[in-house]
Amino acid sequence: MLALLTSVDAWIALLTLTVLEIVLGIDNIIFLSLAANKLPAPRRPAARRIGLSLALVLRIIFLSSIAWIISLSRPVLSLWGHDFSWRDIVFFAGGLFLLTKSTREIRSMVEGEEHTATGTGATMLSVIVQIAMFDIVFSIDSVVTAVGMTEHLAVMIAAVVLAMVLMMAASGTVADFVERNPTVKMLALSFLLLIGTSLVADAAHFHIPREYVYFAVAFSGMVEFLNQRAAAQKKKP
Repeated sequence: MLALLTSVDAWIALLTLTVLEIVLGIDNIIFLSLAANKLPAPRRPAARRIGLSLALVLRIIFLSSIAWIISLSRPVLSLWGHDFSWRDIVFFAGGLFLLTKSTREIRSMVEGEEHTATGTGATMLSVIVQIAMFDIVFSIDSVVTAVGMTEHLAVMIAAVVLAMVLMMAASGTVADFVERNPTVKMLALSFLLLIGTSLVADAAHFHIPREYVYFAVAFSGMVEFLNQRAAAQKKKP
């Protein structure tokens, strides 16, 4: 442990991995915000805390079981000339879940059902179950990324904890902003559609680099930011 604390390489790995975990956690915050906002306002902070705490616990458990996580990549099923692992199956199920959830939310917004449903159509248990399903999928992705960055378990766990603390601090602000701005919420749902599609593609062994997805989202976010600024300027006398 003392050697790690005095190692420049370990500190660089910690910083790099923390940043990567935060980037990978953006979709986690977005989904968490959308799911928690279905609850009455007083219960939303608790749902966000439980969701992120659950994600942290799952990541630490998975990191402590690296050999088991690696074994998930071994083929267990062969269909149409392709081998599929448990990781592929989990990614496929998670992708379908995200596609279904996002499509239903977009439909509610387009048909004007959102405002009547928000805060009344979900229970704390149903929200936590949805968050847990999402966390399982992305915890595996997060752990695979961490294993590829460093060989020190302490560095991996420290990076995950730091990233989760920062996400907990930002989750309330992000959730409130998304809830106040319907266009941002639609953009967030579109982002989840992209993530769901990329997960299904990964499961089919057609890898879509995450950099492409995040660039598309960042560009769309910048356009939305400029639209917000333009709308604010028009409102000024």
